[in-house]
Amino acid sequence: MPVAEVDGASIYYEREGCGPPLLMIHGLGSSGDDWAFQREEFARHFSLILPDLRGSGRSAKPPGPYSITQFAADSWALLDELGIESANILGFSLGGAIAQEMALSQPGRVNKLVLCNALANYRTDTPRKWLEARMQVALVHVLGLRRTAKLIANRLFPHEDQAPKRQRVVDVVGANPKKAYLAAIHALIGWSALERIHAIACPVLILAAEFDYTPLAEKRAEAALFQNAEFVVIEGSRHGTPFDAIEEFNARVVQFLGGKTTSPQFTAPVAT
Repeated sequence: MPVAEVDGASIYYEREGCGPPLLMIHGLGSSGDDWAFQREEFARHFSLILPDLRGSGRSAKPPGPYSITQFAADSWALLDELGIESANILGFSLGGAIAQEMALSQPGRVNKLVLCNALANYRTDTPRKWLEARMQVALVHVLGLRRTAKLIANRLFPHEDQAPKRQRVVDVVGANPKKAYLAAIHALIGWSALERIHAIACPVLILAAEFDYTPLAEKRAEAALFQNAEFVVIEGSRHGTPFDAIEEFNARVVQFLGGKTTSPQFTAPVAT
């Protein structure tokens, strides 16, 4: 089992494919298995590095608190262990916050950045964001993780034909240790790069689901703060875009990282 010892924690990871390195960072309460619908396609173009974050999946689950800065440092340490000097980075949800922190901490090592359904600011500075954060924490405390996972699954994948995806959420998220899951949530709540993201100079692709938890307007406003960003709305998608909009998500990422121009009918570039 491939494991790297990183700052007191054993970090599990997998590698696949060939080509330029692509670090793929999963979302809250999941693992590198999040990328089941991307691995085969992406491995044709890139050398994939798929870690499980500390506290998640097959990695160690040391006592918290955790932080986005710690997750980013773990990820750089893993790349150092693997002898990878620079890479493209793809982050989904929580992974998007980590990807931004990585680009800010070691900008010369990030070639291109892809952020999916992620914010640059997780301060609870609006009623909607406060409710989202506090409700999830409260549900875990009151209902337990598996029952909370069922509610999350129904929200992510509400359609009748998405039952297997709902069950996967229940199985994966519900299997997390409660303390580690809450530590990861608390790492995200209050984190912000809003005043710093103007320093990210590498090309950035921001993929935003039409029906994500947070408003498109907020993500669009944040995207305009990057030096060089494209902002694309994935129509009809909810928060689980890599699962419910597989074909478009995969095509967008491959085109962007491969240096190809995104098809005009899909593109919504952000003024810089």
